[in-house]
This record gives sequence, structure tokens and C-alpha cells, in this order.
Amino acid sequence: MYTIEMAYARMRELQDLANRSRAHRPAAALGADRTRGPRRAPKKR
Repeated sequence: MYTIEMAYARMRELQDLANRSRAHRPAAALGADRTRGPRRAPKKR
């Protein structure tokens, strides 16, 4: 039988996992911003 306590425990596990993965995100976000770079003007012919 699946109880409220079991559901709550699973929710906490998922929350902890999400918080752990979020801790690594800022460095990845900075790398993505850096690789995108500034917009360039179209090439002149």
C-alpha cells in the first residue's frame, strides 16, 4: 500500500536531487552565455 508518508519521502528525494543539480547550473549557464557571444552585424558584400 502506498501511503502519504511514502509519497512525502519520495517528494523529498526528488527535491534534494533537484537542488543538487541546480548547484552545478551557474557554471554551465555562464559557459552557455560565453559561447553565444555578442550579436554580429551581417556581412557586407
